[in-house]
Amino acid sequence: MEKPDKKNRIFRLSLTDATTHERIWSLRYSKTTFLVGGISAVVIVVVGLYCLIAYTPIRTFIPGYPDAYTRRQAVQNALRIDSLQTRILQWELYTENLRRVVAGEEPIRMDSLILGSQGTAANADVDYLALRDSLLRADVVQEEQFELSTGAVRNLPIEALTFYSPAKGVISDGFVQSAHPWVDITAPEGTMVTSVLDGTVVFTGWDQESGYMLVLQHKGDILSVYKHCQKLLRKTGDSVKAGTPLGLVAASASLTKGDHLHFELWYNGKAVDPAEYISF
Repeated sequence: MEKPDKKNRIFRLSLTDATTHERIWSLRYSKTTFLVGGISAVVIVVVGLYCLIAYTPIRTFIPGYPDAYTRRQAVQNALRIDSLQTRILQWELYTENLRRVVAGEEPIRMDSLILGSQGTAANADVDYLALRDSLLRADVVQEEQFELSTGAVRNLPIEALTFYSPAKGVISDGFVQSAHPWVDITAPEGTMVTSVLDGTVVFTGWDQESGYMLVLQHKGDILSVYKHCQKLLRKTGDSVKAGTPLGLVAASASLTKGDHLHFELWYNGKAVDPAEYISF
């Protein structure tokens, strides 16, 4: 009588009625199928738990994970810090201006744009910056008035372009290709919304969910979309330069996101993550 091969043993798991001894269910398996089945079951359970925690509100119960209130507080604190930095800069410029007046020197001449946006102007040549800003503004006004073109512009790839930030704020909800193909930029109501590149307004509109919205067409098959505005400053057909004001951020009724700008960036017909190309 041959000795059975232990490697090829077949096992049976049966479910039998204790009274009638009728076999209700039976499963035949070997060591290999049992091992593969066990590993597969563990993998399925691990993946299922990961999806359950990662894509459902259950993740907020994890100790240390920020909930909606914590994230909102972090965004508000970041906005307060930014406002304080701007206020400190204004006081530094005011002090320097006062010192020059007392000493009989020529006072600093700066417009509100430099006072509000140049975070390092206190350590730079302020008069030089003011002069350059005035010249730039004169050139922009002249080009917009007479619609002059300085020449052909190359269609550079999106990676080689320099984008303006669409709004001065903090990203409160990031880009997710399948579920959230845009970013939400938290900013106070009334914050200026600006064009990220030179382009043409191809659509303006309003609906109950998105508020006032505006779409810009840029060179290189690039589209930018701005939603949740309380007011639009441009109309369909307008040509705009990078950094041109487009509208104002509207107040939001959402307690979790607060006031914010909905911003989308499209390249070659596909939504892309704006955070990869724009410094917010």
